[in-house]
Amino acid sequence: MSIMPATARRLALMLAPFLFSAIATPAAAQSGDVPRGMTLDRVVMLMRHGVRAPLDGEVPHGTRTARPWPLWSTPESELTPRGAEALAIEARADRADWIAQRLLFAKACPAPGTVRIRTNSSSRTIASGAAYAKGLAPGCTLPVEHEPMGQVDPLFEPLRARATRFDAAAAVADIDRFTGGMDALVARHRDALRLLDAVLGCGDPAGCDPAGPTRLTPSADGHGIDLTGPIRTASGTAQVLLLQYAEGLSPSVGGTPVDGAVLARLGAVHAALFDVYSRSPYMAAHQSAAFGRHMIAALTEAKGPKLDILVGHDTNVTALAALLGFDLVAPGYAVNDAAPGGAILIRRWHDRAGKPFVTLAYRTQSVEQIRARSNAVTVTPVRVPGCPTDAPCPLDRFVALFGDKLAPLAE
Repeated sequence: MSIMPATARRLALMLAPFLFSAIATPAAAQSGDVPRGMTLDRVVMLMRHGVRAPLDGEVPHGTRTARPWPLWSTPESELTPRGAEALAIEARADRADWIAQRLLFAKACPAPGTVRIRTNSSSRTIASGAAYAKGLAPGCTLPVEHEPMGQVDPLFEPLRARATRFDAAAAVADIDRFTGGMDALVARHRDALRLLDAVLGCGDPAGCDPAGPTRLTPSADGHGIDLTGPIRTASGTAQVLLLQYAEGLSPSVGGTPVDGAVLARLGAVHAALFDVYSRSPYMAAHQSAAFGRHMIAALTEAKGPKLDILVGHDTNVTALAALLGFDLVAPGYAVNDAAPGGAILIRRWHDRAGKPFVTLAYRTQSVEQIRARSNAVTVTPVRVPGCPTDAPCPLDRFVALFGDKLAPLAE
């Protein structure tokens, strides 16, 4: 699997401000990456759920702060009103683009069977799918498909569902090769961990986070992996700070003031968690195994929906990006820290001769935009290694690159 080397990643970060300034758009046509002489005929999309309330234990018990954490009016783990509003804004931006490309019609509801929305079975993903559907087709009824709430869905959680022939020992070995080992991973993020202590402001030189020893081991049942140490504990705290800021809550619990720039630096700790759980070649292949096959089928089936939308989690989005060999780069976020409501779009086009091609993009809103209820979105074109760098990718080539990297499903 091709992962962007360090030199290329630094170059991407240097160029990012110039790229984003060119492609940040309001809720209007986002089609700056339209291939000349081609017609858009299908979009397959994988999206993270919107802003949610913290999960139980996401800020580890024993984490110390100078001031109390803000109170959330939304129950634990649920999509928030601000999260639903931001998803509707993103849906309206997508809708404007697809109307401009004549994939949707401005004054008509989508015909039955032309839009398929499938979410994971958690309440936050189901609610996110409903909020997105409402913004995509206002005044219309779009069904949102999902398994019964709380039931493990192998499409989005293949490890929990034991949907692949997962070898935990092989996974640990591959993650260690990919990261250089857990001690090296922690060392690379030491500055961000120190910043988190400053933000928490507990005043203890030993740190505010209750991290124990750093270990990565196969889980007891052999169907997953277990991580302990500062990346495991601090990643959740960093994510909660981002979510509370996006929701419009008090941005600081003491110590260093928190704004979007600080959150982007702290996001590196949250992104480091995906280096373990979804971005190594082995983990990406297994985490993407089921939804990847769904996406390939949606791109290639003769009479499939025009819009096939999956709503899952940050592990899904980061795994897909890693599998296809690109980094998630968006304004306001650390590299590979998946944005709430952010989506990878695979757009299928055909030329005048009917030959199919694809282009990819990553559509996001920054935490500052979500907090401000801005109508702006950013659409970042993505290039996949093995595809042309200056032209759309032939569909057959893209499908071969995609499919060859997916882990086999369990029989």
